[in-house]
Amino acid sequence: MSAGSRPTRGDYVAWRTVTTRWRDDDAYGHLNNATYYEIFDTAVNAHLYEATGLDIRALPQIGVVAETGCRYFREIGFPAPIEAGLVVDRLGTSSVIYRIGLFQGDGDEAAAEGRFVHVYVDNTRGAGDRPVAPVPDVIRDAVAPLVRPAG
Repeated sequence: MSAGSRPTRGDYVAWRTVTTRWRDDDAYGHLNNATYYEIFDTAVNAHLYEATGLDIRALPQIGVVAETGCRYFREIGFPAPIEAGLVVDRLGTSSVIYRIGLFQGDGDEAAAEGRFVHVYVDNTRGAGDRPVAPVPDVIRDAVAPLVRPAG
C-alpha cells in the first residue's frame, strides 16, 4: 500500500469487532474524533492481553504511547459495529509501530486508519520520558505475527 492510497481489508492481519454506542457520535451525527483514538488503543492493548494471556500493565517493561495519528476517509458512527484491523509496520528494539484500519459495513476500503506507536520503558522505575527498555519477549512474540511493513 502506498502512503497516499486508501487501505483495504487485505492490509491487516488481526481483527476485533467494536460495538458503537449512542454517545460515540458527535453533534454532527458521526463518530467523534476522540473515539477513533479510544478504538485504536483498545484494539492494540486487547490484542496484547489476548495474545500474551498476561496483565500487560504488570510487566517489568510497558509500552507507553509515543505517537498517534489518524487519516479519515469517510464518516462512520452509531449504531453499526466497527471492525478494527491490526497490523505492525515495524517491530524495533524498544518500540512497535501499529496501523489500525476501521471498517463499517461490507465495503473493502477503510473508513479511517490510525497510526499508534508504543515505546517501551522500565515499569519498575516509572514510565519516564525516554525509551529505556527493550520490547519484552512476550510482547515481541505476540506482535511478530502481525508484522507486515508498509510499502
